[in-house]
Amino acid sequence: MNIFMKKKKILIIIILCAILLAGMAGGVFFKTFFAENVQNRETVVVVPPGATFEQVMDTLRKHEVLKSEASFKKTAEALKYKTIRIGKYDISTCRTNLDLVRLLRRGQHYPVKFTFNNVRTVDQLVERVGHKFFFEPEELSALLQDRNYMQKYGLSDTTAVCLFIPNTYDIYYDITAEDFLNRMNDYYGQFWDEKRKQDADAIGLTPVQVATLASIVEEENMRPSEKAIIAGLYINRLNKGMLLQSDPTVKFAIGDFARKRILNADLQIDSPYNTYKYKGLPPGPIRIPEASTMDSVLHYRHHNYLYMCAKEDFSGYHNFTASAAEHARNAARYRAALNARNIKR
Repeated sequence: MNIFMKKKKILIIIILCAILLAGMAGGVFFKTFFAENVQNRETVVVVPPGATFEQVMDTLRKHEVLKSEASFKKTAEALKYKTIRIGKYDISTCRTNLDLVRLLRRGQHYPVKFTFNNVRTVDQLVERVGHKFFFEPEELSALLQDRNYMQKYGLSDTTAVCLFIPNTYDIYYDITAEDFLNRMNDYYGQFWDEKRKQDADAIGLTPVQVATLASIVEEENMRPSEKAIIAGLYINRLNKGMLLQSDPTVKFAIGDFARKRILNADLQIDSPYNTYKYKGLPPGPIRIPEASTMDSVLHYRHHNYLYMCAKEDFSGYHNFTASAAEHARNAARYRAALNARNIKR
């Protein structure tokens, strides 16, 4: 065999070895990146703030997510998964190491549209927030009910809902519960600008008192045509030192907003929210009022009305009067209408 043939044979052997090695490497590459390695997709991988790669591995290990930890680590290293981003990752669509690393590396820093209105209590508010953000609802609930914590906003556990102005907000998903409240406080400050603060001062109320009165007005009637009238009526009673005698505050006190009829026994409940028993405004709002309703309070209708009673046609509107005798007649007609419909509670 001449020298040329020997060199050719050696070259062929080298090429074949290279192809074999490339095939083996390709197989390893495929197995590492693309082979199915996620075995438990029925879980949510939670990555908390400040987590390290090892803590992420501990979470994956705890939930038995991976078939092979070694291949996942190789993929993470190859894709430079070093910056750990917080989030709650739904891995139901992940099958390969590549799927999972891409998901975790992407992070969850994206805006969420948060819209709320028609909310009465802290519990309802927390439920409305739900799991829209990274923090747990229980974290938000604990802060809102922490009197000492809410003092940083000039509020208490009974007035915490004043911080929330119903609207639609764009808030990033990976926000903490504390920063969520800070963001709400920013919006609160935007609403309560110097002009509105001056308007509140002009009618002798603080922003919290405006929100509290607005919450009562809304529970009486959400219709724009009556809100400023109802606000003026209650301000007349406040200025005269009269009991507000608002049925919605009694419903709040007994925890039954569906009640259609307030009984004499209900009026005896010993609660600071019972405005048949205690003078002045209750300790805080009985719902989260709309911005428009607070403006209706700030610019209430001036009149001499002191009494109101739902109309007997159940239209949702009211009869207003400055006369106690006329109010008694209005109330009698309404009670008769309730009796005719057999509405007892």
